[in-house]
Amino acid sequence: MGFGFKTTWLAVRKRSPEEVADALQLADRERLPWDEGTDRAYVSGVYVAGPVDGWTLAHGRRGLAPLDYSAADPRFPEWLAALSVRLGEIQFFVNERGWFAHGWAHAIDGVVLRAFATFDGDIPLFLGEPTPAELEVGKGLRGYADDWRDWQEEDWDAWYASAPDEHDVLKLAARWSLNPLLVDGEHVDPGIYGMPVRQS
Repeated sequence: MGFGFKTTWLAVRKRSPEEVADALQLADRERLPWDEGTDRAYVSGVYVAGPVDGWTLAHGRRGLAPLDYSAADPRFPEWLAALSVRLGEIQFFVNERGWFAHGWAHAIDGVVLRAFATFDGDIPLFLGEPTPAELEVGKGLRGYADDWRDWQEEDWDAWYASAPDEHDVLKLAARWSLNPLLVDGEHVDPGIYGMPVRQS
Protein backbone atom coordinates (compact mmCIF):
# COMPACT_ATOMS: atom_id res chain seq x y z
CA MET A 1 0.00 0.00 0.00
CA GLY A 2 1.36 3.36 -0.98
CA PHE A 3 0.10 6.86 -0.37
CA GLY A 4 -0.33 9.97 -2.46
CA PHE A 5 -4.06 10.56 -2.75
CA LYS A 6 -6.14 12.25 -0.04
CA THR A 7 -3.17 13.11 2.15
CA THR A 8 -0.25 15.47 2.67
CA TRP A 9 3.42 14.54 2.82
CA LEU A 10 6.96 15.79 3.10
CA ALA A 11 10.02 14.63 1.20
CA VAL A 12 13.20 15.46 3.11
CA ARG A 13 16.60 15.05 1.51
CA LYS A 14 19.25 13.00 3.31
CA ARG A 15 17.78 13.08 6.79
CA SER A 16 17.02 10.12 9.03
CA PRO A 17 13.50 9.25 10.17
CA GLU A 18 14.56 10.20 13.70
CA GLU A 19 15.65 13.68 12.60
CA VAL A 20 12.38 14.24 10.74
CA ALA A 21 10.28 12.90 13.62
CA ASP A 22 12.14 15.21 16.02
CA ALA A 23 11.56 18.24 13.79
CA LEU A 24 7.85 17.38 13.56
CA GLN A 25 7.72 16.91 17.35
CA LEU A 26 6.15 13.47 17.20
CA ALA A 27 5.21 11.87 20.51
CA ASP A 28 4.10 8.34 21.43
CA ARG A 29 6.43 6.91 18.81
CA GLU A 30 6.29 3.39 17.45
CA ARG A 31 8.55 1.64 14.97
CA LEU A 32 6.34 0.34 12.16
CA PRO A 33 6.78 -1.18 8.69
CA TRP A 34 5.70 0.81 5.62
CA ASP A 35 2.26 -0.77 5.14
CA GLU A 36 1.13 -0.45 8.74
CA GLY A 37 2.55 3.04 9.21
CA THR A 38 1.02 4.27 5.97
CA ASP A 39 -2.37 2.83 6.84
CA ARG A 40 -2.43 4.36 10.32
CA ALA A 41 -1.32 7.79 9.10
CA TYR A 42 -4.39 7.92 6.89
CA VAL A 43 -6.49 7.84 10.08
CA SER A 44 -4.43 9.99 12.45
CA GLY A 45 -0.87 10.84 13.29
CA VAL A 46 2.17 10.96 11.04
CA TYR A 47 4.32 8.18 9.61
CA VAL A 48 7.99 8.87 8.80
CA ALA A 49 9.24 6.08 6.56
CA GLY A 50 12.74 4.76 6.17
CA PRO A 51 14.80 6.52 3.48
CA VAL A 52 14.02 5.84 -0.19
CA ASP A 53 16.61 6.87 -2.80
CA GLY A 54 17.99 9.56 -0.52
CA TRP A 55 14.59 10.94 0.52
CA THR A 56 12.75 10.46 3.80
CA LEU A 57 8.98 10.65 3.40
CA ALA A 58 6.59 11.73 6.15
CA HIS A 59 2.86 11.69 5.63
CA GLY A 60 -0.35 12.22 7.50
CA ARG A 61 -3.81 13.00 6.26
CA ARG A 62 -4.44 15.28 9.21
CA GLY A 63 -1.97 17.08 11.42
CA LEU A 64 1.25 16.98 9.43
CA ALA A 65 1.33 20.78 9.45
CA PRO A 66 0.02 22.63 12.54
CA LEU A 67 -2.16 24.84 10.39
CA ASP A 68 -5.70 25.00 9.06
CA TYR A 69 -5.92 23.35 5.64
CA SER A 70 -2.13 23.20 5.35
CA ALA A 71 -0.85 25.13 2.33
CA ALA A 72 -3.99 27.26 2.09
CA ASP A 73 -3.17 28.79 5.48
CA PRO A 74 -1.37 32.16 5.17
CA ARG A 75 1.06 31.02 7.89
CA PHE A 76 2.20 28.07 5.78
CA PRO A 77 5.34 29.63 4.22
CA GLU A 78 6.63 30.66 7.64
CA TRP A 79 6.05 27.16 9.02
CA LEU A 80 7.77 25.51 6.06
CA ALA A 81 10.73 27.89 6.24
CA ALA A 82 11.20 27.21 9.95
CA LEU A 83 11.05 23.46 9.35
CA SER A 84 13.68 23.69 6.63
CA VAL A 85 16.01 25.52 9.01
CA ARG A 86 16.14 22.24 10.95
CA LEU A 87 15.98 19.80 8.07
CA GLY A 88 17.73 21.46 5.14
CA GLU A 89 15.99 20.65 1.86
CA ILE A 90 12.32 19.74 2.14
CA GLN A 91 9.37 19.45 -0.19
CA PHE A 92 5.72 19.58 0.82
CA PHE A 93 2.78 18.16 -1.11
CA VAL A 94 -0.97 18.35 -0.50
CA ASN A 95 -3.30 16.20 -2.56
CA GLU A 96 -6.74 16.18 -0.99
CA ARG A 97 -9.65 15.59 -3.35
CA GLY A 98 -12.25 15.98 -0.58
CA TRP A 99 -11.86 19.75 -0.50
CA PHE A 100 -9.89 20.09 -3.73
CA ALA A 101 -6.57 21.08 -2.19
CA HIS A 102 -3.65 20.51 -4.54
CA GLY A 103 -0.20 21.95 -4.20
CA TRP A 104 3.51 21.73 -3.56
CA ALA A 105 6.33 23.70 -2.01
CA HIS A 106 10.12 23.56 -1.88
CA ALA A 107 12.33 25.07 0.80
CA ILE A 108 16.04 24.92 1.57
CA ASP A 109 17.77 26.11 4.73
CA GLY A 110 15.01 28.45 5.82
CA VAL A 111 14.09 29.88 2.42
CA VAL A 112 10.88 28.96 0.59
CA LEU A 113 11.99 28.86 -3.03
CA ARG A 114 8.67 27.89 -4.58
CA ALA A 115 5.15 27.27 -3.34
CA PHE A 116 1.90 26.76 -5.21
CA ALA A 117 -1.47 25.61 -3.91
CA THR A 118 -5.13 25.82 -4.73
CA PHE A 119 -7.85 25.31 -2.17
CA ASP A 120 -11.43 24.71 -3.23
CA GLY A 121 -11.38 27.60 -5.69
CA ASP A 122 -9.82 30.11 -3.31
CA ILE A 123 -6.92 32.33 -4.36
CA PRO A 124 -3.93 30.01 -4.54
CA LEU A 125 -0.59 30.25 -2.85
CA PHE A 126 1.91 31.37 -5.48
CA LEU A 127 5.48 32.13 -4.37
CA GLY A 128 8.53 32.13 -6.60
CA GLU A 129 8.69 31.20 -10.26
CA PRO A 130 7.45 27.92 -11.74
CA THR A 131 10.22 25.34 -11.83
CA PRO A 132 11.28 23.36 -14.91
CA ALA A 133 9.34 20.39 -13.53
CA GLU A 134 6.15 22.45 -13.32
CA LEU A 135 6.69 23.71 -16.85
CA GLU A 136 7.13 20.12 -17.98
CA VAL A 137 3.90 19.02 -16.28
CA GLY A 138 2.16 22.21 -17.43
CA LYS A 139 0.52 22.86 -14.07
CA GLY A 140 0.83 25.51 -11.37
CA LEU A 141 1.98 28.09 -13.86
CA ARG A 142 -0.46 30.89 -13.07
CA GLY A 143 -1.38 32.66 -9.89
CA TYR A 144 -4.09 35.26 -9.47
CA ALA A 145 -2.83 38.55 -10.88
CA ASP A 146 -3.65 41.78 -9.08
CA ASP A 147 -6.40 42.42 -11.62
CA TRP A 148 -8.01 38.98 -11.32
CA ARG A 149 -11.40 40.50 -10.50
CA ASP A 150 -11.37 42.00 -14.00
CA TRP A 151 -10.42 38.80 -15.79
CA GLN A 152 -12.36 37.83 -18.87
CA GLU A 153 -13.46 34.34 -19.80
CA GLU A 154 -10.23 33.59 -21.66
CA ASP A 155 -8.19 34.58 -18.60
CA TRP A 156 -10.14 32.15 -16.43
CA ASP A 157 -9.84 29.44 -19.07
CA ALA A 158 -6.06 29.81 -19.02
CA TRP A 159 -5.97 29.72 -15.22
CA TYR A 160 -8.09 26.59 -14.96
CA ALA A 161 -6.06 24.92 -17.70
CA SER A 162 -2.96 25.23 -15.53
CA ALA A 163 -4.68 24.32 -12.24
CA PRO A 164 -3.50 20.85 -11.08
CA ASP A 165 -5.57 17.83 -10.16
CA GLU A 166 -4.61 14.92 -7.91
CA HIS A 167 -2.67 13.14 -10.66
CA ASP A 168 -0.67 16.26 -11.47
CA VAL A 169 0.55 16.53 -7.87
CA LEU A 170 2.02 13.03 -8.15
CA LYS A 171 3.61 13.82 -11.51
CA LEU A 172 5.29 16.85 -10.00
CA ALA A 173 6.42 14.88 -6.94
CA ALA A 174 8.03 12.29 -9.23
CA ARG A 175 10.04 15.02 -10.95
CA TRP A 176 11.07 16.86 -7.78
CA SER A 177 11.86 13.79 -5.67
CA LEU A 178 9.69 10.67 -5.95
CA ASN A 179 6.11 9.49 -6.33
CA PRO A 180 5.14 7.78 -3.05
CA LEU A 181 2.54 5.65 -4.80
CA LEU A 182 5.32 3.89 -6.67
CA VAL A 183 7.42 3.03 -3.62
CA ASP A 184 7.75 -0.69 -2.95
CA GLY A 185 7.18 -0.75 0.80
CA GLU A 186 8.67 -4.22 1.17
CA HIS A 187 12.10 -2.76 0.46
CA VAL A 188 11.81 0.22 2.80
CA ASP A 189 13.22 0.05 6.32
CA PRO A 190 10.66 0.40 9.13
CA GLY A 191 9.90 3.98 10.04
CA ILE A 192 8.48 5.98 12.92
CA TYR A 193 4.79 6.51 13.57
CA GLY A 194 3.77 9.11 16.11
CA MET A 195 1.37 11.85 17.06
CA PRO A 196 2.22 15.55 16.82
CA VAL A 197 2.47 16.95 20.35
CA ARG A 198 -0.56 19.16 19.77
CA GLN A 199 -2.65 16.01 19.08
CA SER A 200 -1.24 13.57 21.63
